[in-house]
Amino acid sequence: MFADLLKRLTAVDPAPLPDPDARLALTALLVRIARSDNIYAQSEIDRIDRILTERYGLTPFEASALRKRAETLEAEAPDTVRFTRAIKDAVAYEERIGVIEALWAVVLADGVREQEEDAVLRLVSNLLGITDRDSALARQRVEAR
Repeated sequence: MFADLLKRLTAVDPAPLPDPDARLALTALLVRIARSDNIYAQSEIDRIDRILTERYGLTPFEASALRKRAETLEAEAPDTVRFTRAIKDAVAYEERIGVIEALWAVVLADGVREQEEDAVLRLVSNLLGITDRDSALARQRVEAR
């Protein structure tokens, strides 16, 4: 099921993803950041579902179903570097700042910024072509909400 998407994401010259595939790939990235500290807390799961509901106009049931599919994709996806670079090449720049904000929202969902989460978020920001400054501004926007 995910083999085709993973193949397209890791192609030498990935084409822009159709919307459903882009949603799935970006959701898998949210799951990856939530799992990065080896604690996949219910607060993080709830935050991912809320992000999906708000960002894509999904019902809670649809958001949960998308997250569950993304959990499987994340487990099968290649290392974070290849996976994130593939997303960068396949997703328009305008979407990437929103992705960083969503990632910060997941990291901050449990009220604790773990070093592992910070490290993965820094790596992902860099690989998505987002500067440290823009990532910090995204974090501040999330904290202000």
